[in-house]
Amino acid sequence: MRNNFKFFDLVMALFVTVLVVSNIASSAKIIDLGFGFFGVRAAFDAGTVLFPVSYIFGDILTEVYGYKNSRRVIWAGFFCLALSALVFWAIMILPGESTWEVYAGDAAYKAILGGMSGGGIMLASLAAYWAGEFSNSFVLAKMKILTNGKWLWMRTIGSTLVGEFVDSFLFIVIATLFNVFPRELFLTLALTNYLFKTSVEAALTPITYIIVNFLKRVENEDYYDHETDFNPFKLGH
Repeated sequence: MRNNFKFFDLVMALFVTVLVVSNIASSAKIIDLGFGFFGVRAAFDAGTVLFPVSYIFGDILTEVYGYKNSRRVIWAGFFCLALSALVFWAIMILPGESTWEVYAGDAAYKAILGGMSGGGIMLASLAAYWAGEFSNSFVLAKMKILTNGKWLWMRTIGSTLVGEFVDSFLFIVIATLFNVFPRELFLTLALTNYLFKTSVEAALTPITYIIVNFLKRVENEDYYDHETDFNPFKLGH
């Protein structure tokens, strides 16, 4: 990576922040909007509200800085998610202060934030994030070459349809198998997660255009992954 990028570190920091906050929100609350899609109730974990923004950042990183730089950011996000789960687990096993136990208590913590450190939610989050983000970045990079850099909207939406499908499917399946979510909510959560996330990405396409065009101009970078090694485990250049 070039050392003179002005905004790369900021984009990476925002990307990781969105990931960690959305992961906490996923464990904390399930939202019900009070209507449905094709007879399926519009209910989803709270992290779904924010998580689509991470795919926008992922699109921006790959479109401007290329897959190799995006790969480094994806791994940074992966380790930050794992670290946050470890921290919440450590807090959970520490003894609670007596006054706090009266108005809150370990039971409340375990019921809400304790899910962050459980094996099921952690495995679901990490596996879904890793597979979804790399799928999104790979598809966008390949589509950029195939379209010769044209039709950014097609690349961002197309890659998101793939990445969000992989992410939503893995997350809901693994989390349900580990009883993080009730099995009777499987179809509702899977469908509404996917529809909501992809809809947010499509709706925010104009903002993606503005940010991408700004970064390409100020960074003087518009990377094409013609000779890129797309191995997700290769962290070097």
